[in-house]
Amino acid sequence: MAVVSAGPRSGPAPGAHFFCTAGRGLEPFLMREVRERLAATQVEYISGKVFFTTCSDLNMLKQLKSAERLFLLIKKQLPFPVSSVSKGKIFNELQRLINDDPESWLNAISIWKNLLELDAKKEKLSHKNANPLKRKVGEDDITAKKLKTEQIQDIQETKECQLEKQIEEKILEQGNFITEGEKFQELQNDVTEAVDTRNQTNLTFRVSCRCSGAIAKTITAQEVGRVIGITLMKQFGWKADLRNPNLEIFIHLSDIYSVLGIPVFRVPLACRAYIKTAGLRSTIAWAMASLAEIKAGAVVLDPMCGLGTILLEAAKEWPDVYYVGADVSDSQLSGAHDNLRAAGLEDKIELLKVSVTELPLPSESIDIIISDIPFGKKFKLGKDIKRTLQEMES
Repeated sequence: MAVVSAGPRSGPAPGAHFFCTAGRGLEPFLMREVRERLAATQVEYISGKVFFTTCSDLNMLKQLKSAERLFLLIKKQLPFPVSSVSKGKIFNELQRLINDDPESWLNAISIWKNLLELDAKKEKLSHKNANPLKRKVGEDDITAKKLKTEQIQDIQETKECQLEKQIEEKILEQGNFITEGEKFQELQNDVTEAVDTRNQTNLTFRVSCRCSGAIAKTITAQEVGRVIGITLMKQFGWKADLRNPNLEIFIHLSDIYSVLGIPVFRVPLACRAYIKTAGLRSTIAWAMASLAEIKAGAVVLDPMCGLGTILLEAAKEWPDVYYVGADVSDSQLSGAHDNLRAAGLEDKIELLKVSVTELPLPSESIDIIISDIPFGKKFKLGKDIKRTLQEMES
């Protein structure tokens, strides 16, 4: 499948370049979501992946619901020629991915580090705001302290003025010596910052590879990983660590493209923290709910809710709605209750144990119905599900 672009490009857009993996058929949902949620530009897709550029921070990137995994893009290019090419030449091309453009790798690492540092600072600040210091002094004590502080500040300002005069006199005596020294110090600081940004030798890494199409018949993912890993160690001085690395490099070689990136999060976006027991894939559940065009104040029903995944995804995205889930399976409803408690949505979703043909709901009381019809035999659900299916057929 050829790359489908969102439109003509008018120069490079500001921000970092990312790509997300997506389930087959979910690429249009993800493209729309990154545009609306992240104000992304340069949005394009190929089968199973969506590429985009955004200035959003990690907190916003975490909100993506239709993506499987999120990667910081290092490089995307045309596939390697495989026909009538020896394995040795392919290995040389793999090495050139790093050796011909090391700057793109260093830039990607710098962006990756900046994203993590900014996220850590915001999280630290939020913790401070969430736990304010308790006041143990009365208002009179606070007023007295303010007065003392003002007096101390007045004294300090007077001393600072005196110091400034003394410094000005010394500068006039020494001429341009201090000025040149300041310039040298600024230059030295800039060099130090540049060195710190480029100093990546303390990184540990591992390489995850995937080969598909014709190239998979020529070389294996293990061979690709070994070549890339050795080249990275030689080029940047990084150390390999397969168990607990600081950094993971992801490579996908196919007949359509060659993509290299850095996973932004260790846990896939599709693994929701608020879902205790997984049922329907969370990305599919969110996509189904998004198609329903849920509005505030609506009543939404899932008559065969199972573990309640669709209702959970919908309630997280559209909270000002009344949700009802029904099922005849005790085990499924028990799992749904566990999920509601884990997500803190017990007051948002009502669960009923009832057949879909015997719902105790008034006529025309439901605005939207969303449901994933159970497969029955595939998941070996009990007789109660089979009975429900028979009732639906009759």
